[in-house]
Amino acid sequence: MPYLDDPLIIFTDLDGSLLDHHDYSWQPAKPWLDRLAAAQIPLILTTSKTSAEVAALQSDLQLTHLPFIAENGAMIHLPPDWRGQGQMMGARYADIRRTLEELRHRYDFEFRGFGDVTPKQVALWTGLSEADAALAMLREASEPLIWFGNDLDFAHFKKCLTREGLALTRGGRFWHVMGVDAGKGPAVQWLSAEYQRQRGKPAISIGLGDGPNDLSMLEVVDHAVVIKGHHHHEMPLSRHHPAQVYRTTEFGPHGWVQGLDHFISSRQREMLNEK
Repeated sequence: MPYLDDPLIIFTDLDGSLLDHHDYSWQPAKPWLDRLAAAQIPLILTTSKTSAEVAALQSDLQLTHLPFIAENGAMIHLPPDWRGQGQMMGARYADIRRTLEELRHRYDFEFRGFGDVTPKQVALWTGLSEADAALAMLREASEPLIWFGNDLDFAHFKKCLTREGLALTRGGRFWHVMGVDAGKGPAVQWLSAEYQRQRGKPAISIGLGDGPNDLSMLEVVDHAVVIKGHHHHEMPLSRHHPAQVYRTTEFGPHGWVQGLDHFISSRQREMLNEK
């Protein structure tokens, strides 16, 4: 079991995980957030949200000195004191939109993405305010969409995207289209390697997430917390020993707290060695 004085790094999903699925509150997790900050453990927000959305939340959580992963791993943003300002993992948003519009025109696929609608519609889909919905529409490298067609057309749609170098991943509310090489897993691996380079030793990674788009992240961390989700999708993990996976009984930030309580001992090794 990791301790607070171990070289930990924590990657967390937001919606339905650190943030409540309904009201987006993170307050139940505050005691753990304070504990991680005091121990100087990096908490890396790893989310389908846009960079604009994450930057605002990072400020609220006092995490602006840390990197973050946005748009399901398609964007990695680094703080000013790191080399470079960020990295795009995949296709540009304009190219994704152009491909989607061409496919819809050619095959009459029935879907609507954020680029097809107004902030008012995105607010209705998500429960966000219109101002926050506008931030959610500032995409750089992925497009959330809702599929209205049948299963046969959907299978054809996925094949068409693959031919164009794009892929679909399932979030809590939307399907997300992005470059085939993008994803939370590759982004987490890239950042973990960067932390190892900076520290000169391997980090012990913990990942927390509730949706299918979190699976690639949960597969590559050392300890995985599968937070109970407001969905009916299976959350299979194949690469972990059962002892390295914890499935919570609570939703959202309450489940998030359960996961850290399970995996991290708040007692430092020095305290134990004194006995």
